[in-house]
Amino acid sequence: MSDDAAEKALLRRELLGARRLLTEDDVHAFAAALADRALGLPELAAAGAVAAYVSVGREPGTRALLDVLRARGVRVLLPVLQSDNDLDWAEYEGPDRLAPAGRGLLEPTGPRLGTAAVLGADTVLLPGLAVDARGMRLGRGGGSYDRVLARIDAAGHDPARVVLLYANEVVARVPEEPHDHPVHAVVTPRGVTRFAS
Repeated sequence: MSDDAAEKALLRRELLGARRLLTEDDVHAFAAALADRALGLPELAAAGAVAAYVSVGREPGTRALLDVLRARGVRVLLPVLQSDNDLDWAEYEGPDRLAPAGRGLLEPTGPRLGTAAVLGADTVLLPGLAVDARGMRLGRGGGSYDRVLARIDAAGHDPARVVLLYANEVVARVPEEPHDHPVHAVVTPRGVTRFAS
């Protein structure tokens, strides 16, 4: 394991430990504040299609955000985890059209649209555990979103890339490996921070 990979593993453990200390009330309160901040983003206000995800456990909450985007007429694409850790996509059709899937995830039950469906998104909302002042994002380590971002770059597509986090997850430095891609902005319950492209 490289030094950066070892640093990432340690940082992941620390941040996941902090999330485990959040109460259900904390998670709900932060989710409401996060949705308010995110809905004010021009990248979401102008989007016709958004690739997002369904938060689970103590992740920064996305469910209210998904419902408001859908009510606005935005096409919301949600990931479907494949056996090789790549992501297929399906359209969000409401909370009653989500089903439990592997790894504790919730996935849309509608037709699968293929891995390239993300290329139709104007904005991509990314899960993560941290982001630093350069916009480098730390994910959970499965590589699913690294593949998505590589696919977007290879296609020459340039959607807004936004990560949703808790305020304490904006850190001084995220260890960086060659496959990592920066984001354009981070939204926390306290506000929005943008990064130079």
